[in-house]
Order: sequence, then structure tokens, then C-alpha cells
Amino acid sequence: MHKMTLTIMGAICFLSLKVEANDNAVPSAPVIPEARIEALVQGPPLTKQAAAMLEVVNRRITNINTRQLSDMLKKQPETVLIDVRTPAEIALRGGSIDTDKHFNILRGWIEFQIDSYVTDKETAIVVYCGVNQRSVLAVDTLMKLGYTNVKNYSDGFYHWKAAGLPVKVVDKAIDSFLFSLPQEVVPGVWSAIGATAPPSYENSGHNNNLSFIISDDGVLVVNAGDNYLLAKSLHDEIKKITKQPVKYVVLENGQGHAMLGSNYWQEQGVPVIAHKDTASVIAHDGEEVLDRMLARNRDKAFRTKLVAPDETFDEKRVIKMGNRTIELLHLGPAHSPGDAMVWLPEEKLIITGDMAFHERLLPVFEETNTAGWLETWKKFSALGATVVIPGHGVPTTMAEVTKYTRDYLMYMREEVQKVLDEDGMLNDAYKIDQSRYSHLDTWFELYRSNAGEIFRQMEFE
Repeated sequence: MHKMTLTIMGAICFLSLKVEANDNAVPSAPVIPEARIEALVQGPPLTKQAAAMLEVVNRRITNINTRQLSDMLKKQPETVLIDVRTPAEIALRGGSIDTDKHFNILRGWIEFQIDSYVTDKETAIVVYCGVNQRSVLAVDTLMKLGYTNVKNYSDGFYHWKAAGLPVKVVDKAIDSFLFSLPQEVVPGVWSAIGATAPPSYENSGHNNNLSFIISDDGVLVVNAGDNYLLAKSLHDEIKKITKQPVKYVVLENGQGHAMLGSNYWQEQGVPVIAHKDTASVIAHDGEEVLDRMLARNRDKAFRTKLVAPDETFDEKRVIKMGNRTIELLHLGPAHSPGDAMVWLPEEKLIITGDMAFHERLLPVFEETNTAGWLETWKKFSALGATVVIPGHGVPTTMAEVTKYTRDYLMYMREEVQKVLDEDGMLNDAYKIDQSRYSHLDTWFELYRSNAGEIFRQMEFE
């Protein structure tokens, strides 16, 4: 499913954080009572005028119920669903309908933003909200804009959820800044699986995997987290699982969700380790990355400061920690400068960072080396891993990440080469058919930019 959570100025802050004047108190996310949540899902009472208006509009639009929507999604999986509720509602009230082509566009913005999401006005569209009020008006608006195949899901989201139908949640751990709590992958190796959506206030920036390895002489953490509070939340969960102290934190790269929580760990006396190129990226781009996180996370960015890694390595570093042999590897150019992986040779388990993707479409940035990535993949594959904890998404196999990482890169480079061979332009690259990957999270956000970036790079190879 593809979520585009819109940033809304003046959005209600649904987690109230109390900060002491001495700046020493660290707030935590409160538990929201079930009774409060139940009260929130009730629609506001309507005036007679509003009820009459909805009645009139309902006569000229097409309404479908839960069974009809379910059948429609099975027969027409390309149907676009639009949720017109606010991001805070979606986060607090149980998520949204889980389907491949799904967008969150506020009722008040639909006239101005629909063209960015759906250009073909004959596309099958279903609009919904919580209790069948705003969605009615949104459907009417789309019809006035010339969309000819748009319907209203009149039962509303809460009926869908009550029926036990597929739901995508914004936060699986409502009482923690973590998107989800750590799960044990193999004995002694855990991972808190992040959201596969872009980073947002609602997921607290936990949109990558935060993993840790427990030995009989300490803990090694992979990724510092997006911010101070997220790092603290992970540490709180680690302390529930083991009495062993955290001895190392390893950064997979220099992106914000990997490194901005580093100052929390350093305050605990834990050294932060990164590849030398990652350290250079942090020094060069870190302030800009921090500024973006501060703007997005607002109060949740409490106490987050940019710091440099304590230690760096080049191609390989071996850490002996109690009964564990842990190898930090940089096998070559790939997604980001300094991509690091954590390899447990005895367990045949690898924590890949952004070397491997499978649940979300991989992103190609200006600094991504797609040709180098394919060469580095050969060394990665030769390790013979049987368990893969990717940078994003649930633990999986080499076959799965090969299908959605190496094979995607090969396909895109082959298709771009065809465009170049025919003296095509950038707009031709944007037309490359990537529909076989459209079920992946973040496909909508990334597929065009990936094509464009690969085209620009291959022009000069």
C-alpha cells in the first residue's frame, strides 16, 4: 500500500509532552485510554441544514457498501482509494484501509491536489472517511472536476475495520515512540521493524529497522534512530529484554533515521561506529538533515543534537563480544556512501541496512551508484546469508531481496539503456513501465524519481 501522509500546518499535536524547566526530564508517549478512542470515532452531530445537504448530495453520487468495496478491490486491484481524514485521525483511530493504491488527501485540499495523484479522469476511485460525512462531499467535488468513475464508501472506515478486513496502521505501538516493538528474529537477535512509509510525525521517524544483537557480554545496536526520544524508547525495550549493557551502536549510513539519535547513545557512554564515508556525509550534510527532522518531528525532536561518530572503519571491522563474532562490512558502493552491514557468520544472518529492499520500493538518490550496487551485490550474495534483516521491512530471505533489489536495478538500467539507445529524453524514462512493482510501499512516491535519476546517471557512464 502506498501512503502519502500530507504535512498539515497547524495539525493537532496528539501526543502532549511535558518538559521540565531544567531540560532534564525526558517525556514519553502516553497511553491513550480505549474509552477515549471509542469516543473519538463517533461522528460530530449534524445540524438539520448539514443533514439536508448530505441527503441531496447522496442522491447524485454512487454509494457502495463494505461487501461491494471488498469485491471491487479483488476484481480491480488498480482501484485508487482516497482517505479524506486527517493524519492525526488515521494515527489515533486504527489506521486506514490496506490496499495497493491508497492516498491520504484532506477533504479541504482535494480540489487542489487530486491532479498530483490521479491524472486519468476515468480511473476507478473510491473515497471514504470515518462516518460517511466528508467523503460524500469529496466525491461530489471530484465529479464536478470531471472524474467519471468515482464512488463513495458509505459504510466508512470503522465498519471496514470492525469487519476484520485488511487495515494498515500508522503506529503499532501506541504507547511508545517506536512504530513497533522489537521482535526476536533468531535467538539473541532482535529488530524493531519500522514503518515502510516515509518518515512522519505520526511514526516518530521510525521508518527503518532498529536492530540489536545480544551476547553474554553486552549488546550491539544497529542504527541510532531518527531522534533522541526514539533512541531512548529502543533502549527502554532492550532493558526489558536483557540485563546486558549496550556496548556499541553501528550506523548503517548517514541518513537521519540511522544517525540522528546518536547523541542519546553517547550520553549513555556508548560509542557510535560508522564507515568513514558515513562520517564524511554526516559532517557535510548533517545540519541540513537535522533541520528537516526538527521541522517534521517538532516536539518529538526534544534533545536531539547532531554529533559525529566516535569511531570509523574502512572495509571491515570484527567485534568479539562474549559468545558472538560480529563483522561490520562495507562491500562497496551501493545505495549511500558508507553503506554498512552487520554480518553474523556463525548464524548466517545479515543486517543489511539499505543494501537490500523488499517491502518498499528502493529509492535512487543522486549519491546512489546503481552500477556499483549491482557489482557490490555479487559480494553480498556470496556471503551465503540464510536470514536477512533488511533496512526496511520484515526479516526475509536472499531470494526475496534479490527479486526486489538486484532484479529491480537490472530491469531499470536495461530499460533506461533502451531509451538512451533510441536517443530518448528524460520524459521517455519517466514512461518506463514499473507496474510490476506498484504493490510495493512508497512506489508512488519514488517510481518517477528513480527513473529520472537512473537516466541522468547513465547518460554519463
